[in-house]
Amino acid sequence: MTTPSSDSDFARQPDEPHSGSLAGRLNWLRAGVLGANDGIVSVAAIVVGVAGASSSTPAILAAGSAALIGGAISMALGEYVSVSSQRDSQRSLIEKERVELSTDPDGELLELAGLYEARGLTPDTAHRVAVELTERDALRAHLAMELNIDEDDVVSPWSAAGASALSFLIGGILPLLAILLPPEAVRVPVTFAVVILALAATGVIGARLGGSPAVRATVRVVVGGALALVATFVVGSLLGTAGVV
Repeated sequence: MTTPSSDSDFARQPDEPHSGSLAGRLNWLRAGVLGANDGIVSVAAIVVGVAGASSSTPAILAAGSAALIGGAISMALGEYVSVSSQRDSQRSLIEKERVELSTDPDGELLELAGLYEARGLTPDTAHRVAVELTERDALRAHLAMELNIDEDDVVSPWSAAGASALSFLIGGILPLLAILLPPEAVRVPVTFAVVILALAATGVIGARLGGSPAVRATVRVVVGGALALVATFVVGSLLGTAGVV
């Protein structure tokens, strides 16, 4: 087995996540896929349910548009609150580590060496590694080893909120168009078909990004979405038949 002699050796393997930033980008992609999946299922379930109760195109358009906009705002708000809490926690941990390094540098050096020793390095090697990393960037070394945090990769709540809202809108617009554009007689079957295909695509993409079996993940997503559509269509049909709507 060969040992890389420089940073250029790692550059020859661009598909491997050697940096935290790549892992972060993959997390954003997975979050985008999940947001699109939520948009597809949420909006489709509502418009299919309304279509089961009424053939009124304005009613379907109003319900679908409300679901699309309201869902996107809700997703963005939820993501903003969640990521803001995560960012505040990261910043607090970074500041705490910075204070500890300034008040007890020797103790922090011993702690870092101990962490590397716990990973399997000999005491002498662990101490040399800790000293060299501390001389280069003590804070970064401690954040990476103790907390698995990169100071440059603190999450942005605004970016998370925007990505979540955008992915929901992209996913949700598909069933809305699918039920509005075809003739009334086939609008529900067409919507079912479009939704199933879209969910299958998000299932495959999500599985590939997560490194899990594509078939199993796709089946879960498709079956769950199909059940949601069937349930809302049956409820809407029953309400329409009973004259409630």
